[in-house]
Amino acid sequence: MDAHFLPISRVRQVPSVAVVVDVMRAYTVAAWAFARGAEKIVLAESTADALALTARHPGWVALKDGPPAPGFDLVNSPGLLRSADLSGRTVVQKTTAGTVGALAVKHAPLVLCAGFVVAEATARVLRAGGYEEVTFVVTGEDGRADEDLACAEYIAHRATGPDTTAATATGPATETAGVPGATTGPATDTTTAPGSTADRATADRAAPYLRRAAASRAAVELATGIREGAHGDDVALCLELDRFPFAMAATLEDGLMVLRPHTPH
Repeated sequence: MDAHFLPISRVRQVPSVAVVVDVMRAYTVAAWAFARGAEKIVLAESTADALALTARHPGWVALKDGPPAPGFDLVNSPGLLRSADLSGRTVVQKTTAGTVGALAVKHAPLVLCAGFVVAEATARVLRAGGYEEVTFVVTGEDGRADEDLACAEYIAHRATGPDTTAATATGPATETAGVPGATTGPATDTTTAPGSTADRATADRAAPYLRRAAASRAAVELATGIREGAHGDDVALCLELDRFPFAMAATLEDGLMVLRPHTPH
């Protein structure tokens, strides 16, 4: 698989396959929304569009970056969202980078949205498809957000096979034991008991990528309270490897970019 890692600003052609990565926090939040029962997530172009959509559809709920704001029901925080009951609801999401990245590739035949919490499921979709070329859209900080780049590189590594390495833009940091706040979630290997050799091997492979994410600017700003609309558990939740067994695929539906859970076969 030929993997390309691009910031949103350099996406000038429609890729055949796009993986849009926003670890902290858009697509961690999206995965939690599905886990809390959401049926679908509409990725809005702007906050005004998000509010217009919820005005037209009174049962929909709106979500944005930053502190709570009039008209918005939720903020872009997995720690705050994880207790919400979203059963059967449609969520309208507008974030600074993640939703922008997905809309930049909305005409691609396959658009997957990802973070560490759905990394293995996303890689399984890519492996099953046997795609020759995949564009990873690194959304944060115009492609410089190390949490997003590390996650993109990890998914690319996993997509080429459990024991092979994909070409990367910068290369992972040297591995050392343990990543503060990072855990291996239940979807890592659903056929193997926790604590097994397979689980440990997965954690070992992921450790250098998770370490980079844990040391990223976004992680520091979330941990120190610089970013508003955050919960103290947000960084740890964003670094929970393979927490969910589904991938997330976005498609155009009636002119809207709609994200839904996708279970790889």
